[in-house]
Amino acid sequence: MSVEGVIGSAAVAVRRPRTYAATVAGQLRRHRGAMAGLAVLLLEVTVAVAAPWIAPHDPIHQDLLAPLQPPSRAHPWGTDEVGRDVLSRVIYGARISLSVGLISVGIAGVGGVFLGLVSGYMGGVVGETILRVMDLLLAFPGILLALAIVAVLGPGLFNVMIAVGIAGMPAFTRVTRAQTLAVREMDYVVGARAVGCTTGRILSRYILPNVLPSVIVLATLGLAGSILTAAGLSFLGLGAQPPVPEWGAMVSLGRAFLRQAWWVTTFPGVAIMVTVLAMNMLGDGLRDALDPRLRRG
Repeated sequence: MSVEGVIGSAAVAVRRPRTYAATVAGQLRRHRGAMAGLAVLLLEVTVAVAAPWIAPHDPIHQDLLAPLQPPSRAHPWGTDEVGRDVLSRVIYGARISLSVGLISVGIAGVGGVFLGLVSGYMGGVVGETILRVMDLLLAFPGILLALAIVAVLGPGLFNVMIAVGIAGMPAFTRVTRAQTLAVREMDYVVGARAVGCTTGRILSRYILPNVLPSVIVLATLGLAGSILTAAGLSFLGLGAQPPVPEWGAMVSLGRAFLRQAWWVTTFPGVAIMVTVLAMNMLGDGLRDALDPRLRRG
């Protein structure tokens, strides 16, 4: 064997193995749907952040002399019933809809993961009580549960975030509990208990890292559902209140003019559809990348 061959073999032999994060990132890059969804979401986040600079008009400025104007050079996506620029409102609406989705999933994720860890690890009366409460919440469809909570708290974006977060909490709790029940019997967790590690250290250091991959996938898919539920509540008049440019509220306001001004409802509706589709595509890719049984070779 030549000297070059020996050196090449030695280099391969000492090459460091790929980390878990690098493996997941490589799998995700090979998933075209996930990459397409991620590109769309990054574009929407960029548009939302840069809204003050790229929006052609003030989203709440009313031009009563130009109501329901069709798409034109001055208003590329037309105007609504009081002359507000639809494109500017959709751009600013991205800020609100994405924020509502992120905060709602954050509430559901933090609360659900905590309750799932406690229920799965502690067991007993505490675990069963948490599980029964989650079962009670799951007995109601998510949109109806959120609707009931908003009806109690009152309309408004902040209350919508709380309602959607509570409605999504049972899914996180049950997934986390199932993962915790499996992990708590592992040798390293038993060993940690044997050497006297506290419950908090065991949950945070040994169990939570093994639960996070499933939670990340559920959170990504939950973002789509949260945005859709929040838009539905705004459509019913329980979410964002006028003149806030929120996609669901825009669809609701434009339905009365659907025959003569299709653009008022169509463009915010398409924005909701594209966002939900992109998040679902990214979630599918993350599921395939994080689950070793579904990884591509």
